Amino acid sequence: MRSERKGRQNINTMLLILIGFCILAIIEIIYGQVQIRVEKERLALEEQNSRTVQELKEEWQRLQEEADVTTSREEQASAGSVEKPAETPVKVMEKTEDTQKTQEEKPADETKPSVTEEDERNYSMQIVILGDSIMDGDRTESGAADIISQQLNAKVYNMSIGGTTAALTPNERYDYNDWNSSGLLGVVNAIRGNISADFFSGYAPEEILKTCDFSKTDYFIIEYGVNDFLTGKIPNSRYLEGGDTLPVDSMHTYTGALDGAIRDLKSSFPNAQILLAAPHYCQIFSGKTFIGDGYSLDYGYGPLINFARGAGYVAEQHKEDGVIFFNAFEDSGIDAGTADKYLEDGVHMTPLGARVYAEKIASIIRKDYAPEE
Repeated sequence: MRSERKGRQNINTMLLILIGFCILAIIEIIYGQVQIRVEKERLALEEQNSRTVQELKEEWQRLQEEADVTTSREEQASAGSVEKPAETPVKVMEKTEDTQKTQEEKPADETKPSVTEEDERNYSMQIVILGDSIMDGDRTESGAADIISQQLNAKVYNMSIGGTTAALTPNERYDYNDWNSSGLLGVVNAIRGNISADFFSGYAPEEILKTCDFSKTDYFIIEYGVNDFLTGKIPNSRYLEGGDTLPVDSMHTYTGALDGAIRDLKSSFPNAQILLAAPHYCQIFSGKTFIGDGYSLDYGYGPLINFARGAGYVAEQHKEDGVIFFNAFEDSGIDAGTADKYLEDGVHMTPLGARVYAEKIASIIRKDYAPEE
C-alpha cells in the first residue's frame, strides 16, 4: 500500500512538473509573439520616422533653393535690372487654335534715350546687333547687349526688334519697292541702303541707320530663331529628308534667310566678322501649363533644336568667310536644369540668364578678336 501511494505521488509530481513546463513554454511563446509584434511595430515606426525626416529635409532644401533664387532676383532688381522698360516691343508667346502668335510690335516711347547722344569713350571695337526680343527686351545695364558692351569695351548698336523673325513670313515679299518686313532681312537691306530708314520709324534701327558708320563695324551679331519656330509657318529649310524640296522661296525659310543675310553683309562689309547665335533652349507654356520644350515641341517643321542645328549648318558653310557660331541651345548654360533660374517665362531671360548668355558671346568674340591673349 505504501509503495503504491508513493508511486502515485511521484506520478502526480511529474505531471505537475510537466504542466509547469508546458505553462512556461506557452508563456514564452506568447511573450515571444508579443516581442515580435512590438519589434515589428518599432521597425515600422522607425521607417515612418525616417521617411518623415527625409521629406522634411527635401522640403527644407527646396525652400532654401527657392529662397536663393528669390534673393538673386531681388539683388538684380535692386540694381534696376529686372523690370523691362515699358517702351520695349512686347513678346506675346501663346498658341491659339489656328497659329502660334509672335511678338506684337509697338513703337518705342519718345522718352527712350537717343542713340545720337555724344559718347566720347575710347571703345576697343564696334558691334552691331541684329535680333529679336532676346536682345531687345531689356535695354538696361542688365540686358544682354549692354553686358556685351561692358565685357568687350565695345560701342554696341542694338538694332534688335522684339517679335521679329529671320525669315520672311508667308505674307511678306522680297520687294524693295514694297518692303513690309521688319525682321533680319529688312534690317540688313536698310543697312545696305536698299530700303529707307523711315520704314523703321519709332524703332531703334531708325536712328541707328542715320547715325552709325557701318563700315567701322568689327562684328555683326545675328540672333534669331525662337519666333521663326513659334510661328509654325516658317520652315527650317526648303530641303527635306529624302531629297524633296518645299515649294517656298529660300528667304521664307529660317536657314535660307540666315544664309542670305550673311551673304549680303559680307558683300557690303567684307572686313567685318559675323557671329551667328543659334536660338537658345526654351520651355513653352499655355497659361501655366507646360506643353513642351525645345527638344519635344514641334509646330510642323521640327523642334527648336532643329532650328539651332540649322543655324550651325549655315555658320559652317560660311566659316571661311569669317562667320563664327555660338551654339546657344547647347552651350549657353541655359537648359532644363537651369531654366527656372535663367528664364523668366520659359523663353525670355532673367537678368542672371542674360548675363550668362552675354558673357558667353563676349568670350567667343574676345578669343576671335585677340586670340593671343
